[in-house]
Amino acid sequence: MDYEVNYDTQIILPIESTKSKIIEYDNEYIINHSVQEVLEHSCEYFGSSYEGRKEGTKKMLGITHKSPIIIEESQKMIFFPTTSPERSDCIWINLEKIEKYYKIDNRKSAIVFKNGDKLEFDVSYGSLSNQILRATRLKFILDERTSKKGN
Repeated sequence: MDYEVNYDTQIILPIESTKSKIIEYDNEYIINHSVQEVLEHSCEYFGSSYEGRKEGTKKMLGITHKSPIIIEESQKMIFFPTTSPERSDCIWINLEKIEKYYKIDNRKSAIVFKNGDKLEFDVSYGSLSNQILRATRLKFILDERTSKKGN
């Protein structure tokens, strides 16, 4: 695979079962790999596995489904899924790139990214809020643990 999630990656969207769209801060790519393959490869690139990252989230937060994951610690690359990762329409979003989010209607939400990009999702506001909250809790725990290194 020739793509790893990086600091500029905002979102990974499924197009087909073996094709994804990557949106970065100032670039977009279509790659011939599933969202899951991109995540697995990126976790491995940064020295872990997707399953290991999920297990880490479980230990840190007690969350076992729709878990956010830390792809890379030092750059705070924490991504969360919009639905169950087993679903073909699951989108993964980088917590750090979100400027704001809001409800469109009972089944749709929108995210405005820090670069001004806006994307609408077929996800309820409550579900999106919950996923952002989980990812934020994960970031908080990571920040607490990494700031204690020198103590």
